Amino acid sequence: MAKDSMTRRDFMRVGAGAAAIGSAAKVTLLDPARAMASPRPVPPSDRLRFASIGTGVRGCNDLSTALRAPGVEMVAVSDLYDGRLIAAQEEAGKKLDTTKDYRRILDRKDIDFVIVATMDHWHAKIVEDACAAGKDVYCEKPMTHKVPEGFRIIEAAQKYSRMIQVGSQRRSGVVFAKAKEIYDSGVLGQVTAVEAFMDRNDPSGAWVYPIPPDASEETIDWQRFLGDAPKIPFNAKRFFRWRGYSDYGEGLPGDLYVHILTGIYTILGLQAPPQKAVAGGGLYRWKDGRDEPDLIWTLYTFPGMTVSIRCNLNNESQGQMTRVFGTKGTLEVHGEEAVTFIPQDTTPQPEQYSVVGWPKKLREEYWAQWKQEHPAPPLSSMTTVEQAQTYGVPDGYDEDLAHMENFLNAVRTRTPCDEGPVFGNWTAIACHMANHSYFNKAEAVWNAQAKEIRV
Repeated sequence: MAKDSMTRRDFMRVGAGAAAIGSAAKVTLLDPARAMASPRPVPPSDRLRFASIGTGVRGCNDLSTALRAPGVEMVAVSDLYDGRLIAAQEEAGKKLDTTKDYRRILDRKDIDFVIVATMDHWHAKIVEDACAAGKDVYCEKPMTHKVPEGFRIIEAAQKYSRMIQVGSQRRSGVVFAKAKEIYDSGVLGQVTAVEAFMDRNDPSGAWVYPIPPDASEETIDWQRFLGDAPKIPFNAKRFFRWRGYSDYGEGLPGDLYVHILTGIYTILGLQAPPQKAVAGGGLYRWKDGRDEPDLIWTLYTFPGMTVSIRCNLNNESQGQMTRVFGTKGTLEVHGEEAVTFIPQDTTPQPEQYSVVGWPKKLREEYWAQWKQEHPAPPLSSMTTVEQAQTYGVPDGYDEDLAHMENFLNAVRTRTPCDEGPVFGNWTAIACHMANHSYFNKAEAVWNAQAKEIRV
């Protein structure tokens, strides 16, 4: 979920999108398709025990979300920093089995699933190991750090019959389900373009997180953190601000694009990586040693459609938005809080603009012929152009919890997750393509047969 997203109260205060569509919009609160977690009794046979691997920002959020669902118990935690092992236990409200070696957690036979919320470059290895150990996995986004890893994860899930949910919550969001319903109805007409953005303008949003005063090689397992990344001396900034370094993460695409892409894929029903991607941008402001840009803009090509995505860490005046443009109307998705359908008046009209240079006689003949060929429909069949419609989430709705509950249901029933590894791989590849284009200064082309990005 994006940092500093507009809350429902903020959204309703401005008239449910009045800033974008005018105050006349009709506002309807959505009824979540999947009931929110409630304190209902869970039989002992359905209780689930889990461990968290990686308990930084998202890791703590994820474990807290899981614990709000009924019939779930946390029993262990693994992280490379001593302080996070303490923080995870404080979040869980109990003493846990703690370790810096995640493999010891996977050896436990009493754990049903694990939450993997490590740096991106560790996702694939841990997920594969977890599947082999018979654990289901809730894996933070993006699912992978490199293209081949996604196909290995898919293979592992199939081989060991494991449930994997990727943690980009828009896939389970009621707002995106409504947007998909509107799109599927055909009222947008032909859709040929999508634009989306998610911007920030503060140090936290740019991953300039404070470094704990006790950060050292005594409290952090630095060598294990590096994994398959280049071997360098201890650097606390790289450990706590890893998203800014391509050795460990995917920068803005892996942090924010993946949410945007998840929403777009969900609405439009896309089922493959983009065909092409061209990205531009730069590192303009947050020059703290990172190599990932603080502004990136990508133009994706999908069959019959162009998608433009932007993330900017230097200005947030527009916040976040996804717009789907059709020949008969537009969808505006306001973060995770609301979706607006704005119809366009496509009633046929006689040409006025280009015939101004015609002689008066020819103009009048043209208009008379046009009216003859376009008779007014009978009054009984006439309808007015529908006003803009906005659908917002109700108070108390929690997209994170809806996504987690979908995963927990999959674990219990062995039915597919909303955001399984195949879907997670599509959006991860799209993120990789943006970075590939940016760093290579060339168009990135997806080769489906070879399962690789080419320039």
